[in-house]
Amino acid sequence: MTEGPDQIAQTRLAESGKFFTSDLSVAEFTLLEHTGFDAIELVMGVSVYHVGFQPGRGMQPGEYQVLSQAMYTARMNAINRLIAETVKVGGDGVIGVKLGYRAHSADALEFTAIGTAVRHRDGTASHRQPSGAPFTSHLDAKELYQLLNVGWCPVSFVLGTCVYHIAVQGVMQTMRQVGQNIELAQWTQGFYDAREIAMTRLQAEGERDGAHGVVGVTVTTSEWVWGGHTLEFYVSGTSVRRVSDQRGQLPPLVVPVG
Repeated sequence: MTEGPDQIAQTRLAESGKFFTSDLSVAEFTLLEHTGFDAIELVMGVSVYHVGFQPGRGMQPGEYQVLSQAMYTARMNAINRLIAETVKVGGDGVIGVKLGYRAHSADALEFTAIGTAVRHRDGTASHRQPSGAPFTSHLDAKELYQLLNVGWCPVSFVLGTCVYHIAVQGVMQTMRQVGQNIELAQWTQGFYDAREIAMTRLQAEGERDGAHGVVGVTVTTSEWVWGGHTLEFYVSGTSVRRVSDQRGQLPPLVVPVG
């Protein structure tokens, strides 16, 4: 009987260590050697997710909780499956996590998470999360080296998201704005409100995982397929914690000539 794709993947992952794969560049791979970590396996997580029904809000601003939960859960499903593959191959963490998104339709989302699982040569779990789980990080090998060099280590890839409805303004208000340079206050306030919700969720994830802060935060704001008055505020980064008081040497400054 022919093995299915999942059985084949499980067999390959179980044999990991005999042959490594990674999405690291040559420069990153060679630098990884100086961090004490070895590349083990290119790991991945995928989630194709159906979005439930979300009632409209009309002239009332506020979060679309069904849509926020769908975006958050689909992303986390992908990340958790990436972590599961990392555990399968005996990794201490994942570096260079890249999170991809594709909308199949207004009610179907696809998220992919891809990175390189790594294992520390000292054979201990000292670089894992305080819970013992593998760390996850969007940092590349150079950034990992710099972080470890000053006594910090990555904890987890953290994110916060909020899908927010911008209130539809009334006809009279619209008429008063015709031909004028004027701020659209409901949009401005909507961005601020969505930002606070998303940032609070990102911070809560870092605190949950025992981190002391978040580095490399990126912010993305988008109008999605759910309507012209709907925006998503999405933030992500890598939570970090201090593991020693060491202060490594700064790399020499190189000035290009020519």
